[in-house]
Amino acid sequence: MAALARWCVRRRLVAVLLWLLAFGGVATAAAVTGSAYSNDYGVPGTDSDRASQLLASGFPGLGGDGDTIVWHTTTDTVRAADVERAMTRTLDRIAGLPGVASVTNPYDDPESPLISEDAHTAYASVTFEDASRDIDAAEARAVVDAAEAAETDGLQVEMGGGAVALTEAPGGHLAEALGVAVAAVVLFLAFGSLAAAVLPIATALVSVGTAYAGITLLGHAMTVADFAPMLGTLIGLGVGIDYALFIVTRHRRGLKRGLTVAEAAENAVATTGRAVVFAGATVCIALLGMLILRLSFLNGVAIAASLTVVLTVAASVTLLPALLSYIGPRALSRRERRRLAQHGPEPELPTGFAARWSAFVERHPKLLGAVALVVITVLALPTLGLRLGTSDQGNDPKGSTTRQAYDLLAEGFGPGVNGPLTLVTEVGGAEDRLALDNLDASLRTTEGVSSVTPVTYNSGGDTAYLVVVPESAPQSRTTSDLVERLRSEVLPRAEAGTALDVHIGGVTAGYDDFADVIVGKLPLFVGVVIGLGCLLLLLAFRSVGIPLKAAAMNVAAVAASFGVVVAIFQWGWGSELLGLGSAGPIEPFLPVIMVSVLFGLSMDYQVFLVSRMYEEWLETGDNRRAVRVGLAETSRVINSAAVIMISVFLAFVLSGDRVIAMFGIALAAAVALDAFVLRTLLVPALMHMLGSANWWLPRRLDKLLPRISIEPPECRVAHERLAAATDAEVADVLAEEERQRDVRDVTG
Repeated sequence: MAALARWCVRRRLVAVLLWLLAFGGVATAAAVTGSAYSNDYGVPGTDSDRASQLLASGFPGLGGDGDTIVWHTTTDTVRAADVERAMTRTLDRIAGLPGVASVTNPYDDPESPLISEDAHTAYASVTFEDASRDIDAAEARAVVDAAEAAETDGLQVEMGGGAVALTEAPGGHLAEALGVAVAAVVLFLAFGSLAAAVLPIATALVSVGTAYAGITLLGHAMTVADFAPMLGTLIGLGVGIDYALFIVTRHRRGLKRGLTVAEAAENAVATTGRAVVFAGATVCIALLGMLILRLSFLNGVAIAASLTVVLTVAASVTLLPALLSYIGPRALSRRERRRLAQHGPEPELPTGFAARWSAFVERHPKLLGAVALVVITVLALPTLGLRLGTSDQGNDPKGSTTRQAYDLLAEGFGPGVNGPLTLVTEVGGAEDRLALDNLDASLRTTEGVSSVTPVTYNSGGDTAYLVVVPESAPQSRTTSDLVERLRSEVLPRAEAGTALDVHIGGVTAGYDDFADVIVGKLPLFVGVVIGLGCLLLLLAFRSVGIPLKAAAMNVAAVAASFGVVVAIFQWGWGSELLGLGSAGPIEPFLPVIMVSVLFGLSMDYQVFLVSRMYEEWLETGDNRRAVRVGLAETSRVINSAAVIMISVFLAFVLSGDRVIAMFGIALAAAVALDAFVLRTLLVPALMHMLGSANWWLPRRLDKLLPRISIEPPECRVAHERLAAATDAEVADVLAEEERQRDVRDVTG
């Protein structure tokens, strides 16, 4: 690490130009190729996936995205002559637009089911030629503009569907800009130097910008969700600014000790840079743990987020030292430079609130530990009610056209019309056709079914489908129960004695299948992620207790943050006030992604906090001193880093995207709890209570494990000296070092 930092400092212009060239090249390539994101939640082998494939092969014309145009009148009926003329002209105009395959007109059938019983609401289906992920935004906008043009004082026209949602995607980068602005203010207050405050921001922006463009290119090679770039930006800005903050803090400490600019930069990368690389590795391991689920949708998210973290780590240990050498002593504030010139180097001892808090935790570990446990437990309780399911356009903000269309359809035709179930099967002969006719009648009398369309056969007569409209909304547990009842009771009776094999597709069925697969693989996933993280900590800190406590703390942070998400998004506590729409279930893929990200980020503070304690432990062998000094010297920078990360994450609530807002709130809650409750309260309290047992490792295991180090070289020498001594020799060494105490040994 020192050699890498030395090269970047001595060839700072080359280092900066290489990063700018990489950023410009990747961004240009992404702009030329465009994006190719795909929200494909299909899980191969599930019943809903088989239904989707069978429908696509038997009815190719149904493969495009289906949207709806809903119109509603209050004073007159939708059958009024002027309303019928206006909407017929509008539908004909839309049918002729580029990208539109077909449009159904309810006025073509006097008994059309597309007109509500009270005749105040009607809707038409607009089928695009492509799936929503492939539709050009301009084509979708043209359809929306044509529909909105028909609206008058007495006629309300709204639109719903995947293509329409594309036109409502928020533009600009307000969330990122706000998060960066808050981070800049915190950095300036922490450093007192504008130059030092700008460098972490610049480093993060270059690395995250390169990663964002790289994710765009990645979408052409594999399935990448459309929220992956925003998620990568959210994670990258948070960890990127934090990693740079830790290195700049160490660099400033070196300058205050009298080191030259080059020496301080090299020392910062050689010491704190090791912790940054290690922390980044734990984040990537947690993210890449999603690969074991073997779901293409999550594979793209995992690789995209990991790419962002890798680039932010690389920029922190290469681009940042080069920039630090450019600003020279201006990394210190003017007051700090004057003091250094007048008084020379002075030892930097923990003082102020950080030192007092560290001593307070040392005196009251049991009480403070109990308080922390109560806070975490209370916040984690809502997690017990976590429900995975469909979050649809009924959860959009009230003012959006998609939410208005959803509500109008639910009021006029029942909530189930927003998420019909599609039953698809291959047809062998006359017996199968007769069974399907009987199934049609049986479905109409099934509890929870509102209506059933007649059976539709394809041109070859070998595939058929029918549409079942539930009485309940797509995201309702009642609809999920209906899907299960159809699969376990109704369909097996209809298939008996025939060659039929009926599969159920649709929004609710697809999400339920996806959730079942996720939940089934979740224990393995969590076990692998926790196991690998504990192994890394075991190798780094040569202790059994440190990894076990880290795993417990990370699980606690994840559970508490999930509790916050459930309260806001599932219970609806403040979701409308935040502009996040109404309450609804949690997306099935969210737990896996959040566990990966939260577990990785939680490891960061564990590494930075415990690595400083470990340094002190190796030098003195005094656990109380190690915990006290480690907490006192790192709590301020950890808290500053936490405020930055929380600000960045919360800013993404303004993105207007429900999924990204979930991530932002979950990550912000997890970081806040991790930094202010777990790492600066519960962890040191437990470490004080456990004493030297924190650092226990069986000698045989110590000999078998390979050595990786986060601590600087001088601490490794101390570790080797302690490891080589016998128990009696260790006692003598520690007794001698105990007599050589400095001001940091004084508690209180």
